[in-house]
Amino acid sequence: MDALLSLPQLLAFVGAALLVTAAPGPDNLMVLSLGLARGRRAGMAFGSGCALGCLNHTVLAALGVGALIAASPVAFTALRVAGGLYLVWIGIGAMRASLRPAGAGAGAVGAVPTDPPRRLFLKGLAVNAINPKVVLFFLAFLPQFVEPARGHAAWQIAQLGLVFTLQALLVFGAIGWFAGGVGERLQRRPALGQWLDRIAGLVFVGLGLRLLAPG
Repeated sequence: MDALLSLPQLLAFVGAALLVTAAPGPDNLMVLSLGLARGRRAGMAFGSGCALGCLNHTVLAALGVGALIAASPVAFTALRVAGGLYLVWIGIGAMRASLRPAGAGAGAVGAVPTDPPRRLFLKGLAVNAINPKVVLFFLAFLPQFVEPARGHAAWQIAQLGLVFTLQALLVFGAIGWFAGGVGERLQRRPALGQWLDRIAGLVFVGLGLRLLAPG
């Protein structure tokens, strides 16, 4: 029994993971909107947090804890509500920041005028780590690439999750970089920067309400 992923297994997984990560979805939308509203450092910091949040789901999937959470309606609902409320809170903070007079200083996503990259990174980490729908995705996606004949299924899942996290870090970082470059040019007009804050806030609130909706 081999402990490491085979090359064909790895290549197949990376191809599928890139398609999944690059496809339009909540994480991409959050990184994109935040990069446009707050610039490259903000977009890349938040995107890096979202990507590294996948490590939490990797550990849960490898240990089988994710399956227990998915099987427990109470635990799943608690995570769903917590994640949804957190997204709504971030969105409201961004919209509140946009209410300051133009030229009064850039606000960042959150309730403070200048969220440093570290705080945005932690917010991205939290947004991803407590999202129960990502737990279900990992439970459904990673095992498809496990080769039973190789043994060590939990170790294979752990490796697959790490690879997924690394490629997500690259994809989200690229989205944050390019969106941030556009956003930094747009923010030379303070009034437009306020509208970008509002749009980013609406995106977060919308995604939070979507997560709160049952089903």
